[in-house]
Amino acid sequence: MYARVAKWEGGDADAIQKSAARSREQAQSGPPEGVPAKGFTLLIDPASGQAFAISLFESEEDYREGHETLDSMTPPDDGMGSRASVEKYEVAIDLRM
Repeated sequence: MYARVAKWEGGDADAIQKSAARSREQAQSGPPEGVPAKGFTLLIDPASGQAFAISLFESEEDYREGHETLDSMTPPDDGMGSRASVEKYEVAIDLRM
């Protein structure tokens, strides 16, 4: 399994919380077309203006497809800040209780 970790910086606290609420609603219908993700986690720290969006993919092929789709999207300009980095990781453990 592979993880795409996008870091956001410089966001407004209220905007980060509103964006997280919108993302929670949109996630109910599944990932966007072209993003074959098996999981998604959004970590936010409104006080520091940071957020991490973690998308999980079953295979490298799925990761590549999802990354290309997500990377081609225009990030929202709604006070969430700017995308500071995107990194790829191999998932060693994914434990949910």
